[in-house]
Amino acid sequence: MNKALLGLLLGGFLGIFDGLTAWFTPAARAQLIGIVIGSTVKGLIAGVLIGYFARKVRSLPLGIAFGLGIGLLLAFAVAAMPDPSGKHYYFEIMLPGGIVGMIVGYATQRFGAAQAAVSR
Repeated sequence: MNKALLGLLLGGFLGIFDGLTAWFTPAARAQLIGIVIGSTVKGLIAGVLIGYFARKVRSLPLGIAFGLGIGLLLAFAVAAMPDPSGKHYYFEIMLPGGIVGMIVGYATQRFGAAQAAVSR
């Protein structure tokens, strides 16, 4: 499986679990379905970006670092939006987002198939 597709699938799958971590924040439980959907979309976007990076740069440490950076960046964008009471949940959102990014970065570098060379 190519790296971008692996990133897309794994990012979407792990995004579901990222969203389900909202269960541990009692104030967010009422919005769990929306959070899971948003986290899945965030995981899909991160997975594609990380997968394309993995196609261009073949370095496990850089892939993990890039995955962490993308995961944290997208999670920060979500965490910057306050809930209706005005509270932000930076730690609760950014921790699982960063972990998902690192896992996808590792998996795309380690298990994704390199692009086949085109001969002319």
